[in-house]
Amino acid sequence: MSKKNISPIIEENLEGTTVYGLPFPSGDDLSSLKTMSPIVIKAPYSIDYNYSYGKDSPFFAALTNKRFIVCREPESGYTYATPRAHDMYSGKETEWVEIEPRGVIHAFTVCHFGSEAFLPECPYVLIQVEFEQCDTLFLGRLLGVDTDQADISWIGKKVLGRYRRNSKLQPTDIYFNLAE
Repeated sequence: MSKKNISPIIEENLEGTTVYGLPFPSGDDLSSLKTMSPIVIKAPYSIDYNYSYGKDSPFFAALTNKRFIVCREPESGYTYATPRAHDMYSGKETEWVEIEPRGVIHAFTVCHFGSEAFLPECPYVLIQVEFEQCDTLFLGRLLGVDTDQADISWIGKKVLGRYRRNSKLQPTDIYFNLAE
């Protein structure tokens, strides 16, 4: 058995949070700790996360090639605007069908906060797009509108899908503009 180098102490370095003079009561009376404000630390956090789109991969390959495909259950014709390998009612395998990404706004929301990737774009508009050929809705971003002018009159307006010039292999590779 090989001998490992086991250190009895934690090696110190200059990484992380360094704090000097953090208030703490002196002596044995620790009762004031109940009123101490919480310590809040801001620390960066980053990981590499590998994931697979699995059977949804053709959807992202289509977006990369400026094409929009949806899933249809062959027997019933029920069509999903979002990628699905299997029908949610019968469990049967769906087939890919290409449609033109033209639809109408079914619902929308103005997002004033988002994930790290979207923070620089806040506020932004998310819409649920209703396609004539689909039985479900598609969630996408609406660009080219003033978020301060968001109004119920947007419901029912025609939209047209547009593609990022440089694909990121993300759902945001397609976005929408008003068609009128």
